[in-house]
Amino acid sequence: MKRLVTKGTVATALLMLGTFACKEGFLDKQPTGVLRSDNSSLYSKSGIQGLLISTYAQLNARGFSQSASSYNWVRGSISGGEANKGSNSGDFNALTPFETYQLLPSSGEVNAKWQAMYEGVSRANAVLRALKTPGPDVQDADKASIGAEARFLRAHYYFELKRSFNMVPFVDETVDYGTGIDKVKNDVDIWPKIEADFQYAQDNLPATQTAAGRANKWAAVAYLAKTYMYQQKFAQAKALFDQIIANGTTASGTKYALVAKYADIFNAATDTNSETVFASQAAANTGSANNANPDLVLNFPYNTGSNGPAGCCGFFPPSFELANSFRTNANGLPLLDGSYNTGSNQLKNDQGIASKDPFTPDTGPVDPRLDWSVGRRGIPYLDWQDHPGQDWIRDQSFAGPYSPKKFVFYKSQDKTLTDGSSWTDGYSAINYNIIRYADVLLMAAEAEIEVGSLETARNYINQVRTRAANPAGFVTRANGTPAANYAINTYTTPFAGKDDARTAVRFERKLELSGEGHRFYDLVRWGVAAPVLNAFIAYEGPKLSTAYSGAKFTAGRDEYMPIPQTQIDYQPGILAQNKGY
Repeated sequence: MKRLVTKGTVATALLMLGTFACKEGFLDKQPTGVLRSDNSSLYSKSGIQGLLISTYAQLNARGFSQSASSYNWVRGSISGGEANKGSNSGDFNALTPFETYQLLPSSGEVNAKWQAMYEGVSRANAVLRALKTPGPDVQDADKASIGAEARFLRAHYYFELKRSFNMVPFVDETVDYGTGIDKVKNDVDIWPKIEADFQYAQDNLPATQTAAGRANKWAAVAYLAKTYMYQQKFAQAKALFDQIIANGTTASGTKYALVAKYADIFNAATDTNSETVFASQAAANTGSANNANPDLVLNFPYNTGSNGPAGCCGFFPPSFELANSFRTNANGLPLLDGSYNTGSNQLKNDQGIASKDPFTPDTGPVDPRLDWSVGRRGIPYLDWQDHPGQDWIRDQSFAGPYSPKKFVFYKSQDKTLTDGSSWTDGYSAINYNIIRYADVLLMAAEAEIEVGSLETARNYINQVRTRAANPAGFVTRANGTPAANYAINTYTTPFAGKDDARTAVRFERKLELSGEGHRFYDLVRWGVAAPVLNAFIAYEGPKLSTAYSGAKFTAGRDEYMPIPQTQIDYQPGILAQNKGY
């Protein structure tokens, strides 16, 4: 099921040997695939822009692995307890250690993440090197803006490396890839370097862009603020969030705002909108499926035939624990005390019930975001049909009863907003928001709790909940009635203190951003990964036969992935392994 091409280089292009010829001087031939200093077209404005576009293209890690992209559905969501690995025990079982916290330095998937992100770094550095000797049509303003985009992207790739591996080598455009790369150690914290790149981008990027998907000034402000949040620099982050909320605009100049309907964020027809801060772009039917979204091709219900999307492959099913989290109380508020995993609060499901046998969906109160986030039996699955349950699950005993629903295309979009030129229609035109405005509001709420105002934090959280409560955005049946008992309200009274406020905003991030690759990293930066994830294993594991066999989160080790052994062997005596591996 998996498409994986191994690449062992961190340079932009492979150093290819020239064709040997039996004549004098053949050793002086310029190798093909190398950026030539005498190639004037490469250093023209269009040539440098081409290098920059290739840097954007690496956001989806095409050619490495679905687990390696900027989406982080494996590390961010599966390791975060929002989803199970899914499918069955044998298919793509290299992902199972992400579920059970048993990663090894020899893992090919761990190495793929390292390679994919350093490939992005390498491409950004190629742009910056080219800007040192640009052609005559490259003006000073071009150098500043293109350089700012390259440094923004480099900072993104290093941000991914930092939060995935912690101590990693920082290689910039001044390093000679032929002689210097092997000597860069991973013994210096790179957060200051990431901050510097985002700061440069903030200072030099335009407020608007002419092309969708290109980073603007406000994307840099948001990402710098996010970088501060990971270091608990809450005052600095708050100051930036204040700017974004007051003045921030999308790349096209539209004021940031929450879209009216939650589902529009994940719909290929509407996913470039006022909520987009920075997104990985995808397009279908361009002549190559490579331009569509490659990250999601495994993450559709299994064996759907013509009555469901893609037909493959049953990965990434939402967890029991996540589905239960959408339970609300009589006041339309989440069960912040954790009781959603107990007794009748647990969401009724069809685990072990054949599709031909009768089943009635849960009738209790639930947050309406549940049915845009979790595909469950008896509830309309977009415009395909009501989810039939077990018939769409490859192995319920290993994966559970649910199907992913975010980032799934509609039946009415098949072959128009999906690319049918490859092995599956799952190559869609759905973008992935690396940062969206709801994420910004909830991070801003966190910062306010730590150094600002609990009331301002409550306001930001309530903005997100108010959008979710819009009845026009509910999942409905053919007759227009809500598909379930949707009950959601805002927090109408002040938080009792910081602890209560933290609990509320952290749970809101779980609900609002579920399945979007944030959860694991949030738990780590909050310092609660071990207790939360071990409690998750204790609840989820007994429901899924062997899926969580041997699972245990070890504090002080599992917050970060191991440095790939391949990279250590490639640079003996240079790279130090992470603690516990």
